[in-house]
Amino acid sequence: MTVASVTPPVSSSPSPVAWIAGVGASAGLGAALARRFAAEGFVVALTGRTQAQLQAVATEIEAAGGRAHAFAGDVASEAEIHGIAQRVRVLGPLTVAIFNAASAVRAPTLDISVDQFTQAWRTSALGGFVFGREALRGLLANTFEADGAKGRGTLLFTGATAALRGKPPFAAFAAAKASLRSLSQSLAREFGPQGIHVAHVVIDGGIDGERLRNNAPQRVAQAGDDGLLQLEAIAESYWQLHVQHRSAWTQELDLRPFKEPF
Repeated sequence: MTVASVTPPVSSSPSPVAWIAGVGASAGLGAALARRFAAEGFVVALTGRTQAQLQAVATEIEAAGGRAHAFAGDVASEAEIHGIAQRVRVLGPLTVAIFNAASAVRAPTLDISVDQFTQAWRTSALGGFVFGREALRGLLANTFEADGAKGRGTLLFTGATAALRGKPPFAAFAAAKASLRSLSQSLAREFGPQGIHVAHVVIDGGIDGERLRNNAPQRVAQAGDDGLLQLEAIAESYWQLHVQHRSAWTQELDLRPFKEPF
């Protein structure tokens, strides 16, 4: 993958920090989001399950001129995410936090175990709450003015079509993603007036990344040109959510390829 060079803006004030949870392979959405915000001069904090993958993405960003730090941890562990939040706060003022983690369980409903259902809920719903709570504490403490054009900062959640309508074989995944969507709505209503832009992004379609290319190459071939969501295009939409004027904040955004059926 080609990584765009980064030229951080010159400033005497501390660089803003973007904390992204759910970072895996370089050819994945979490890494693409990190690259996009690093290109704007953000110090990016990367959180995911595998330290080696996180460090590979961080090294990639640094080689392009950006600044990145790898903090491995379980998004649903209150103790681990609290500890990472303290390390993130040392990097500078937290300005953007993105929750991109998920645990996709695909099986007929009668074959889904309680452990599988619990794991899906634990990653998306509980993880979203644990990460969101720590991120909000950091955003509220960044000393930015709440009445500025962009507010204090941005908290974004990656959602899915399953958050809007459940269907087999995704009963566990749909229940978990619907919970995350509801959480984002609650946080937006509570913290929007305090200057925090909270938004939920519905990814309606396949993402052209490592996971889909490895697990379903036939789907990639059938999609054709621009039939899958491109990583950089998704990341650009997240960036645009962050820079929105507070008089017209988006709470929920749907992203889908031009030929994806609704």
